[in-house]
Amino acid sequence: MSETAGADSGVGPPDVAARLAALERENADLRRRLSEPANPPDHPADPRTRHRARSATAVVLIVVGALLAPVGVVAAWAERTLTDTDRYVATVAPLADDPTVQAALAGRMTQAVMTRIDVGSLLDSVAGGLGERDLAPRAAEALPLLEAPLSSGVESFVRSTADSVVTSDEFSSAWDQANRVAHEQLVTVMRGEGGNLVQVGQDGQLTIQLSGMIDLLKARLAERGFGLAANLPTIDATFTVMQTTQLVEVRNRYAQIVALGTWLPWMVLLLLGAGVLLAARHLRALVAAGIALAAGMLVLALGLAVARGLYLDALSGVVLRLDAAEVLFDQLVMFLRATLRTVGVLGLVVALAAYLGGSSPSARSLRAGLGRSFGSARAWAEGRGVSSGPAGVWLARYRGVARAAVVALAVLVLLLASNPTPGLVVGTAVGAGLLIALVELLARPRSAAQSTAQPATQPATQSTARDDPS
Repeated sequence: MSETAGADSGVGPPDVAARLAALERENADLRRRLSEPANPPDHPADPRTRHRARSATAVVLIVVGALLAPVGVVAAWAERTLTDTDRYVATVAPLADDPTVQAALAGRMTQAVMTRIDVGSLLDSVAGGLGERDLAPRAAEALPLLEAPLSSGVESFVRSTADSVVTSDEFSSAWDQANRVAHEQLVTVMRGEGGNLVQVGQDGQLTIQLSGMIDLLKARLAERGFGLAANLPTIDATFTVMQTTQLVEVRNRYAQIVALGTWLPWMVLLLLGAGVLLAARHLRALVAAGIALAAGMLVLALGLAVARGLYLDALSGVVLRLDAAEVLFDQLVMFLRATLRTVGVLGLVVALAAYLGGSSPSARSLRAGLGRSFGSARAWAEGRGVSSGPAGVWLARYRGVARAAVVALAVLVLLLASNPTPGLVVGTAVGAGLLIALVELLARPRSAAQSTAQPATQPATQSTARDDPS
C-alpha cells in the first residue's frame, strides 16, 4: 500500500517529464528572441537600404568625377605644353604666319635696330669730315636740320625690310627652330635652373630672345644697300609671348602640375567608372555620367572665355599691341579648346549610346523598330537567295559578344589616338554603330533558318507520300 502511494505521488512517467523540459526550453528561447533588438548588428541590412546607399555613393562618385574633369583637362593641357616639345612647337609655330603677330614682331625688331643707329652721330661725323674740306658755314649749319628726316627715312627703310623678313619662308623656319630650342630652355626655367632663350620674369612675362631674328634682319638690310647694319653689334631684344602673374605660380609648382596632369585625368575616369559600376542601373548611370562630363566641359569653355576677357583687360594700356596679345592667347589655348570639345562630344556620344541601349520605353521601341527593319531586310534578301547561312546562325548565338567586341575596338581607337578630336570621336561612334547594325543584319535567328529550310524538305515528303501504295 505504501509503495502504491509513493508511485502516485511522483512527478509522472519519464516521457511527460521530457515534454515539460522541452516546453520550458522553447519558452526560454522565445523569451530570448523577443528580448533581442529588431535589427541586431550582425543582421543583414534591408535590401532597400543597401540599394539607397549604393545609389547615393554612385551619385557622389559621378558628381565628384564631373567636377574634377575640367581641372583634369586643364592640368593635362598644361603638362603636355610644358613637357612636350612637339606640342609646344605645334602651338606657337602658326604665330609666325599670323599678320597681327608679324606686324608686332616687325615693329619690335625695328625698334631694337633703331636703338643702335644714332643718326645724329652719323651727321656729326659727316660734318666733321666736310669741315676738314672747308665746307661752307651755311652747309654745316644745315646738316643738323637733316637729323629728323634722315631718322624717319632710316626707320621707314628698316621697317619695310623687317616686314619683308617676317613674311619670308626663312623667318618661318627660324621661328620654328628658335621655339623648338627655346622650349628646352622653358622647361629649364620651370625647373628653376635658369635659361637664356626663354625667360619667365617675376612679373609673369614669358619672353623669347629675338637676337637670331634680328641677325636675319641685319643681313637683309645689308643686301639692300644699308651697309651700316652689317657693322651693328649683337642686339639683345625680347618678344613677350604671354604676360600673366599665373606663370610665376606655374614655375613655382612645376613638379605638382606635371604630376597632376599625368594622374588626374585617369582619376576622373576611375571615379566616373566606379560610379557607373556601383549604380543599380548601369546604363542610366552611364547616361548621367556622359551628360555630367559634357556639362563640365561647357563650364570649362565658359571659364576660358571669362579668363580671356580678364587677361586682355589686365593687359589694356600695358602692351603696345593688344590685338597681338589676343592672338597669342587664342593660339596658346588652341589645344585646350580642342581637348574640351573632344571630351564634351565624347560625353554626349557615351550618353546617347547608353540611352539607346537602356530600358526606357522610347529606347525599347526604337530598338524594336530597328529589329523589325533588319528582319524585313533579311527576309527580303533570303527570298532572293541571299543569306548569311550558318555563319549568320553562329553570329546570332554570339551577338552579345560581337557587340562587346565592337565597343571595345572603338574604345581602343580613342585611347590609342595621339591627338583625339571631336571628328575622330564622332567618326568612331558612327563606325561602331554601323558595325553593330551590320551584326544585327547578318545575325540569322535559328527560327528563321528552320523556316527557310522547311520548304526545301516539304516537296520531298509529299512525293514520298504519293508514291506510298498504302
